[in-house]
Amino acid sequence: MIDAGNTAWLITATALVLFMTLPGLALFYGGLVRAENLLSVLMHSFIIACLASVLWLAGAYSLAFSGAGDWIGNLDKALLLGVPRDAIAAGTTIPETVFFMFQMTFAIITPALMIGAFVERLRFGPLLIFTALWLLLVYVPVTHWIWGGGWLAKRGVLDFAGGLVVHLTAGISALVLAVALGPRLGFPEDVKPPHAPWMSMVGACMLWVGWFGFNAGSALKASGDAGMAMTVTQISAATATLVWVAIEWLKFGKPSMVGAITGTIAGLATITPASGYVGPAGALVIGLVGGAICYVMVGVIKRRLKIDDALDVFAVHGVGGATGVLLTAVFADAALGGIGLVEGRTMGGQTAIQLTGIVAVLLWSAGVSFVIVKAIQLCAGLRVSPDTEEQGLDVRVHGERAYNM
Repeated sequence: MIDAGNTAWLITATALVLFMTLPGLALFYGGLVRAENLLSVLMHSFIIACLASVLWLAGAYSLAFSGAGDWIGNLDKALLLGVPRDAIAAGTTIPETVFFMFQMTFAIITPALMIGAFVERLRFGPLLIFTALWLLLVYVPVTHWIWGGGWLAKRGVLDFAGGLVVHLTAGISALVLAVALGPRLGFPEDVKPPHAPWMSMVGACMLWVGWFGFNAGSALKASGDAGMAMTVTQISAATATLVWVAIEWLKFGKPSMVGAITGTIAGLATITPASGYVGPAGALVIGLVGGAICYVMVGVIKRRLKIDDALDVFAVHGVGGATGVLLTAVFADAALGGIGLVEGRTMGGQTAIQLTGIVAVLLWSAGVSFVIVKAIQLCAGLRVSPDTEEQGLDVRVHGERAYNM
């Protein structure tokens, strides 16, 4: 039977997750770029949401969530043909249309996260091609492996709301794309600072609020599990923010707004896979570890490896998501306040399973993304011209300005 309370909560959660991308992520990224590229970032978020929505209906949803295959689903639910209006999503008490929409919002935000790696230098056409191919060849298979009953689900991988499905796939793929594109003009010594940190703070607040739908909504019902997921999400985000601020304050003598909100996103990304399995004490440690590790990795990627992952997608989402997946095996233990591991499974055994998931998702996402990028480079090219990059994508690509003053 369809449960009215659960359905109402999932409809609300769906709106919250869409709000994360439109406009949350768009504003968060938009404030961090040059003023001449603000509209291009907003446009990228907006168009990815539209493209992913159509692809999700056309067959991506069906391939992810139908069939019993280990690797990929089937097309039985393409276009939602044959799915009755009152059909109930498997294993839930909510209409399948609501489940379809809830999962669509995840398929929207995941490729949108990658925008942060290639801001100010990716051509618009190749963006659309990459997004479409990536969604079908990376996101859909991984979603099926973990949430659609595929081989990682059968092995017992724990990923409540997307540490692997969302954050690691987007993080490592963004890194591949950043390497292929090369650095922005002036990187690393002469990159212009964010033009509107206040805008990014507003976007980060929208992301934070929307993340309650992301994590608590993944319980797929209005329950104690949803309440705890919401609680641990808040604790981890707040803790990681304080960690990031403290590190900057000690290191530079000035705690920055951009640093604070980056710490927030790190804490949110790290708790995501664990949010349905751990308790408040575990969330505190996860936020502490996630904030510290992601801060270190930002420096490793940009200063040591000289990779221009412009807005730190891999260091925050990829590393944060993978860290959270590993820590889930520890803090899901009932002795540490979690819901408890599967009967007969030890913490070490679950850690090995989690590692299997991380390695598999990382290798698949990186390998397929590399092939997609190389194919686009051969056929169409990826990067805008130096003149366009210098003048900004807003006027040269979209024919508009964010500010007419």
